Amino acid sequence: MIRGKAVTILLFLPFIFTLARARPIIRLPRPFRSFKINTTQNANSCSYTVEVSTSCSSTRYTRDQISLAFGDAYGNQVYVPRLDDPYSATFESCSTDTFHINGPCAYQICYLYVYRSGYDGWKPKSVTVYGHNTRSITFNYNIFIPIGIWYGFNYCNGASSASI
Repeated sequence: MIRGKAVTILLFLPFIFTLARARPIIRLPRPFRSFKINTTQNANSCSYTVEVSTSCSSTRYTRDQISLAFGDAYGNQVYVPRLDDPYSATFESCSTDTFHINGPCAYQICYLYVYRSGYDGWKPKSVTVYGHNTRSITFNYNIFIPIGIWYGFNYCNGASSASI
């Protein structure tokens, strides 16, 4: 009986060591070159709170123009052409900025893209979206946003949000 347990433990040891060394899957933001903004939606139906945390390794401040688009798998999209304010302390390193945004009602938010234009550079740590009809979702960036391209995440499993 003891011999059987010992054999079972020996058989599972490689599996246990594999699990112990396994690293969590970390999804990185990606460029989305064919991303299209949907400007035909009712822009003031629902309200959202968006928290943008800027990394401590970002530039001290940025004068870059920062745009944001997020939405669900059903084609509902919220677009904010400019979140930045060059005359305030928006997007300083080691800070979190909160924005109250009105846009079309969306179900569960599953994608978020950021667009940056300018020359200072900017490294967001994360962006969290809160909405009335959706669970909050956090998109972890922690990478400098390239200039002139929509950059972010799409967790919509190939749904219609990719063609918006």
